[in-house]
Amino acid sequence: MVFVSFLLINSGFGQNKDYTIVKAKSGDGIYSLLKSNGLSPELYSDEFIRLNKDKIGKNNRIFAGNEYKIPKADKNTKTGKTIRTYAIFGEDYKKVEIIDDQLKGAVFYMVAGHGGPDPGAVGSYNKQTLCEDEYAYDVTLRASRYLIQHGALVYVIVRDQNDGIRDASILIPDKDEYCYPDKKIPLSQNARLGQRKNIINKLYKKYRGRYQRAVVIHVDSRNKGQDIDVFFYYYKKSKKGKKLCDNLQQTFTAKYKKYQPTRGYGGSVSARGLYMLRYAHPVTTYIELGNINHPRDQKRLIKKENRDALAKWLVDGLIKDFKNNR
Repeated sequence: MVFVSFLLINSGFGQNKDYTIVKAKSGDGIYSLLKSNGLSPELYSDEFIRLNKDKIGKNNRIFAGNEYKIPKADKNTKTGKTIRTYAIFGEDYKKVEIIDDQLKGAVFYMVAGHGGPDPGAVGSYNKQTLCEDEYAYDVTLRASRYLIQHGALVYVIVRDQNDGIRDASILIPDKDEYCYPDKKIPLSQNARLGQRKNIINKLYKKYRGRYQRAVVIHVDSRNKGQDIDVFFYYYKKSKKGKKLCDNLQQTFTAKYKKYQPTRGYGGSVSARGLYMLRYAHPVTTYIELGNINHPRDQKRLIKKENRDALAKWLVDGLIKDFKNNR
């Protein structure tokens, strides 16, 4: 249902060049129709459903004689690599080239903190409002895109139909985020976390036996004078969770040593009893990207280059963990 190279994200194709039209035959279902047109049902079924929602019946039934839109994968004419379109990433980033298969077989559940009625932590920069959910979401989308480029199957659990990857410094807040596949995000924190946990755990059963990881991304709120590095948390009873966090922390340490050798890096790995760490079935890491109130940490968030670096480094750490667990 969602994709590896296909993100379970309403990645709506808005132009004819992004899909082709086919006619269903007697006995066709979504699986067979996609298969007969050379597409993996695992990667494309959710996008097919989104494209054809007005022509699909109960239990995702399709009907013989009806014409349906089939997602189309393009090729880079120079490299020959597959290019897929994911509208969730926004107009400037929707074309995603699959560069290798380093993460083939891996399944990731990417969860940006808060969203919907809850903006999370709120800070102020030059008299403009910074909301945790917007910046966590942007980094989550960027990381998801890189994971797809390396062949992973990625589910974006919290998503926004209008806000793709944004390069602006100030990300305008809204409250229209929803939860995969199409669920309204509740106001209650317990209900919100339970909703996300239930969705992830249901998907987890489908991919039992495969490498699966949940990545929960937040931005902290502390005293304005307290700058912090990127922290990683795991559930105390999860050895694999600690290993995942160690791999991420080691990756960030190496990156800072390479790109900011005089700065140092103090991001730590700690055990915590947070809800998603305790109750999500996949090995899970909970990440704090910085303090939304501290001027230096704010620059980590408001500069697109920094958000992109955070996403790349997270993916490098996830690749390291995947390879160490095979």
